Amino acid sequence: MQPNSPLRITVACHYVPDQSDPAQLHFLFQYHITIDNIGTDTVTLERRHWFICDANGKQIEVEGKGVVGETPTLVPGQQFQYRSAVALETPLGTMHGYYTLASSEGPIKANIAPFQLCQPGILH
Repeated sequence: MQPNSPLRITVACHYVPDQSDPAQLHFLFQYHITIDNIGTDTVTLERRHWFICDANGKQIEVEGKGVVGETPTLVPGQQFQYRSAVALETPLGTMHGYYTLASSEGPIKANIAPFQLCQPGILH
């Protein structure tokens, strides 16, 4: 698997208070991912692998085909965006992971840098 990713991956996330219930230890976070193919080859996003950790140290791994039911193919310069959500038992957590992509030069692993999930007002 090639170590260098031809993708630029950006993440924006926010807490969803109207779908959360802190008294029941249910904190919902929505995240919006933008994937830009900044390489010179067409790639197809085949799989995702997430590591989700709450403030109690509980870690969940999520792995599967594509993202939100799709396996998008991106030509050079093309962008793909999607939204998804995750529920935690704490108001603070992190996510990171990687995508596995197919290209004409073989499989590529595109790392997704850690990002924070945080209920507003929890940190300062």
